[in-house]
Order: sequence, then structure tokens, then C-alpha cells
Amino acid sequence: MQRRNSERELASRWGTEAVAAAKAQAAERVRVDAGAAGEPERRARAEQAMDPAAAQPRATEEGDARVFPRPLPALTVAKPKPAPARGLWTHGKPRSKGRNCKRSSGRRSDEHRSQRPVTVDSSKARTSLDALKISIRQLKWKEFPFGRRLPCDIYWHGVSFHDNDIFSGQVNKFPGMTEMVRKITLSRAVRIMQNLFPEEYNFYPRSWILPDEFQLFVAQVRMVKDGDPSWKPTFIVKPDGGCQGDGIYLIKDPSDIRLAGTLQSRPAVVQEYMCKPLLIDKLKFDIRLYVLLKSLDPLEIYIAKDGLSRFCTEPYQEPSSKNLHHVFMHLTNYSLNIHSSNFVHSDSTSTGSKRTFSSILCRLSSKGVDIKKVWSDIISLVIKTVIALTPELKVFYQSDIPAGRPGPTCFQILGFDILLMKNLKPILLEVNANPSMRIEHEQELSPGVFENVPSLVDEEVKVAVIRDTLRLMDPLKKKRESHFPDNYMDRKHTCPAVSDRTSSSKLHLPKLSVVRSQQLEKPLAAKDDPDSELAIASSGNAYSEAHLPSICLKQVFPKYAKQFNYLRLVDRMANLFIRFLGIKGSMKLGPTGFRTFIRNCKLSSSSLSMAAVDILYIDITRRWNSMTLDQRESGMCLQAFVEAFFYLAQRKFKMLPLHEQVASLIDLCEYHLSLLDEKRLVCSRSGMLGGRPAYIGSPQEATPAAPLAEGNLPPCTDKLSHPRHTLS
Repeated sequence: MQRRNSERELASRWGTEAVAAAKAQAAERVRVDAGAAGEPERRARAEQAMDPAAAQPRATEEGDARVFPRPLPALTVAKPKPAPARGLWTHGKPRSKGRNCKRSSGRRSDEHRSQRPVTVDSSKARTSLDALKISIRQLKWKEFPFGRRLPCDIYWHGVSFHDNDIFSGQVNKFPGMTEMVRKITLSRAVRIMQNLFPEEYNFYPRSWILPDEFQLFVAQVRMVKDGDPSWKPTFIVKPDGGCQGDGIYLIKDPSDIRLAGTLQSRPAVVQEYMCKPLLIDKLKFDIRLYVLLKSLDPLEIYIAKDGLSRFCTEPYQEPSSKNLHHVFMHLTNYSLNIHSSNFVHSDSTSTGSKRTFSSILCRLSSKGVDIKKVWSDIISLVIKTVIALTPELKVFYQSDIPAGRPGPTCFQILGFDILLMKNLKPILLEVNANPSMRIEHEQELSPGVFENVPSLVDEEVKVAVIRDTLRLMDPLKKKRESHFPDNYMDRKHTCPAVSDRTSSSKLHLPKLSVVRSQQLEKPLAAKDDPDSELAIASSGNAYSEAHLPSICLKQVFPKYAKQFNYLRLVDRMANLFIRFLGIKGSMKLGPTGFRTFIRNCKLSSSSLSMAAVDILYIDITRRWNSMTLDQRESGMCLQAFVEAFFYLAQRKFKMLPLHEQVASLIDLCEYHLSLLDEKRLVCSRSGMLGGRPAYIGSPQEATPAAPLAEGNLPPCTDKLSHPRHTLS
């Protein structure tokens, strides 16, 4: 019996060791590129003559598993010995991997990943492709112009988030951004903020939405004219989905609006025309500024330090019935003025019909203008506009990328069109989700014959914006810093973070990475030596930002968050709205969700019964659904929820200004919901202490208490007076 037991123990031990040895050997012999970080593929090996009897493995292709050669041992063998069985030593026992061998292998793998270049999928870049290619080349990153079977680090789309199906990495578009910056949606978002903070949002012209508000537009204009007969306004009509100046025209009276059939199929916005712009060389101009929305939650905003100034091509005169149709006088759109015979192409940044914004500021500074005040007003305008856009963007984001599901992170470059008035006050004209990143222009050689000519002004501004956006979004920068902390240690004292520095000219980024193609050209012995790898990385021969100019993007939020956080009331309302949506991916609130919101926030009372709540929901939802063209989903949209919230706030806090009423109601709702969350947490823990989690419903539909539907609490004996440290 003892011999049989000892044999069983020996066999069991050998079996366990054999399994461990097989796993260790597989991990040592083969490293598979999962592709999640976009590992660049090896160059295909040169074709070699093959013996038909002995087939050679084919060269690796894009997307294949990568097999790295094992480092050759630095020992000389006196005479060859017969190879033992795989995974066993010559005496027949299982072969196990030593601790030191495993550690060095992991170190080489981490260093290898930290040194690879960032991969960019540019297959959907479209018109921004040329500037993107230059930027990638300057950064020494890896471009995949035809896409890639394995995931890339960054995807550059030309139109929208949905240009491609992406489940990882970073993409340069936010879902819903194209819809949010359309003229009608932008006007509604800014109007909500104007109702709350009229003085803070006076940088956007007064607007009416056609055809829904045509009668309101006529009535308000007539009322103002009756009170001030000397008022002779001019209005500009902009189609909702128009771009490049298409369909824009000026009117002097509401009766001049072209109502014949077009407004039903193509809604528009009519705005008060700004008649006293700042002129340079007697020409009207606007400013195209590039704004990077780096993150939505937490909110991060960057502004490019330089932009473009687009000039009209006819001397400006205030609008009159004689010159209303002179588009080259009143409209600054580049796509319109380029067709004017007076358009001037120039390679100089300070002359021509397209110039850099910095040249305009320099000219104004020479005339004694306070440039810091101009920039401060522009930064304030940008931050306030983004704050107005972010609430509904959050709803779009959670619809396309629900919490807890795989998906990419997003960033986006926006184009802000700003008009400087004669008193130097900036006025927001519109926001572009897809600002043109072309770095060439069309030049007419002969009638009807055009040629694309490089534009040095465009290239100087746009390449810098794209390149430095990629630098800020670099997904491997933190990995390089963590793998080579010594190389960054000395520089952190002299190189402040982008968000903390006041002058970008002090930024000196270290040289820390190695381009894959150059690393593969090194001898095998040097490549396999960890010390050689560190030496190559620290020398910065391949990956270096020292040759690049300082970053042209300046962080303005959260840098100035303390000055603007009080404006984010609608953002807090959007968080409440998303909480009660119920179904992941939904963008509209159903009647049950709205009733649950009222109940959980304790908003019903003797004067506001649940029947009155239902009527409120039906009335507001029906009106908003009639104004929107998208009828794919029924329910209450965010803007309808905001209107209902305003109504509830005005009923509950009658003696306060509107923004204080709304802020007080938000505080009240957040307070009651925090108590509700506390109670759920206590009940959930009491259920866990009983040996199993608390469940609700029948055994067939049992679900943990943590994700309970709003308003459905299990019976719990714990009190809310428990000290907070018991909940941590």
C-alpha cells in the first residue's frame, strides 16, 4: 500500500510539474501580439529559395501573431547531445522555468511595448489626410492609410464618429457632435443658457427657429419697431444643415423670408445681423479658431494659439436695400469669396484674403489695442459655448458608448467662427464639427480649369493643430514615463505640465522612444540585451519631440474651472436625466422614468399631484416631438426635460431669479438621491452580511440590489442615521 501511495504521489507531482512546464515554455517561446495597443508588424522577410520537401514558414503579414526568436544562450557547448523530449530534462523530469528567466522576459516585453510607435488609422481621414500625414511623419508614428485588421491606437475620421465601427483606442470624433453644432440645435442650447444667464451669453445673436417660430419672430420684430421707430434691423437667414455659405441670405423685414416650400424640408435659423464689425483695410473678416475638446467627463478644453482670418473681397458698407445681395461684402465664407475676382492668394501670413489670426493681433497691438483683453474675451466665449453643448453631448455619448461596455475614448477638433465687432467684442457666428483641414487651395489657371496649389498659411496653422492634438492624445506617453522614470525625473522640475505652464516656449519634451523599424535593424545580441535597449531608448535617436516646436494648444478648462463652474447647471440636469433613462442606449425619458424622478426627488405635493405630473409630461413631450424631425424614439428629450425642470423650479422657489430657482431645485434633487443611494448601500451590505446578496422579485427574476430600478427599495431595518464611516 505504501509503494502504491508513493507512486500515486509521484505521478501526481510529475503531472502538475509537466503542466506548469508546458505553460512556461509556451510563454517563453511565443509572444502573441493581441493588437489591442496596435503593435506594429514586422517587415516581411526577403523571399528565400525553398526546398519542396522542407517547407519554410511564410513571412509575417499585417495582423498575424508575432513570434519572437528566443535569445541565444551565451554558453558554448562542447559537443552536441541528443535533444530531450519537449518540456523535460535529459533525466526525464519536467522542465520548469526559473524565476530570473521569467522576470527578464517580462522586462523585455514591457520595454519592447513602451518603445513602439503610436499607430494611426487614417483610412477615413478624407480632406484632412495631407495635414495628418505630415503630422504623423513629424511625430515619427506609424500610419495605416488603408486600415488595419488589428486595432490601432488612434482612428482619424473625416466626418463623424460612425465613419467606422470601433471598440477600442481613441477616435477623433464624439458621437452626436455633428447634430449638436447644427444651427438649430446650437441656437436652442445657447438659448437655454441665455434664459439662465442672459448677461453671460450675450455673445450670441438673438435667434429664431424657422418655421416653428416664424409667427413669434414677426410679432417680436413688430413690437420692437413700434417702440422704437428709428430701429432698422437687418437679419440673416441660415439653413440648418447648410455649410460653406450655401443658402445664406440677408433680409430687412420678416416678410422677405422665402417661405415657399423650402422651410418645411430645410429648416433654418434667422438671426439679427451684426452691422458694425471691425474692419481691416476696409474689409470685413471673421476668425476661425481651432478648439480641442480633449475629454467630456471630466471636461478638458484646449484652444489653439493661432487661427485663420478669412476676409471678404469687397469693401464693407452697412446693409441697405441696394447691397443686401452682395455676398462678397457681407459673407466671410472662404468657399464663397474664393470665386471672387478680388480674392488674393498669398504665401505671406499678414497679407491676402486669408491670413493668420496672430498677424491680425499684431496689427491691432501696434494700434494700442489690449490684446490680452481680446484673448480673454475669446477664451470666455469658447468655454461658455462648450458648457452649453456638453449636456446633450453626454446623452449622445452614453447612447453610443454605454457605461460598462467596451468602446473607444473620444476627442475632437472644433472650428469656432468668431466675429470681432468695432468695439472688439467677440460674437459667435457658428461652430463647425468638421472644420476644413485642407492645406491647399484651388487656383484657376484658365476659365473652368483649376489646379490645387499648396497654401502655406493653411499648412502653418492646421498641421500644428493636428500634430499637437496627437501629442496631447498620445496613448503611450504615460507608459514611456512609467518605464523610464529616470529619464523624466530631472525634466519634471523644469518642464511644467501643459495645464500649469504660462508659456509654451518653456516646454522641452525628452527623447525616449525607438521607432520599430530602426530597432529591428540592430544586431540581435544588442536587441536582446536589456541594457542595450535602455541605452537606445535614452539616446532618443528615433522617438524624440525635441525637434518639434512648443505645443500650440493652450488648456483653458479645467484651468479656469473655478470661474465658470457656476454656469454648469444644465450639465447637472443632464446627469439627472441620464440617471432616470432606465435603458442603456436610450436618449429619451419615458413616462415611468419621469414619474420615478418626481417620486425619488420628493417633488410631488398637494399642489402637484402625480396626475398633474403626467399631464405636464404629455404636454411638453408632445410639443417637442412635433418640433424635431427625428421620430425614431418616443419619449421626452433632454431639452424637453429642461423645460419641465424650469417649470418645477419656478413653482417651488417663486421669489428667486430663474438661475437660483434652478440651482436650488438641483441641490434638492441631488440631496434626496444621495440619501436614496446611501440607503441602498446600507441595505445591500446588510444583505451581504447575512451570507448572500439582497435580491428583489421572484427567484427566476432575481437581481442584485445594487442596480435596482429607481424607487424600488427592499425592506431594510438599517437607519439612515448611521455614521458615514460605516458606509466607506
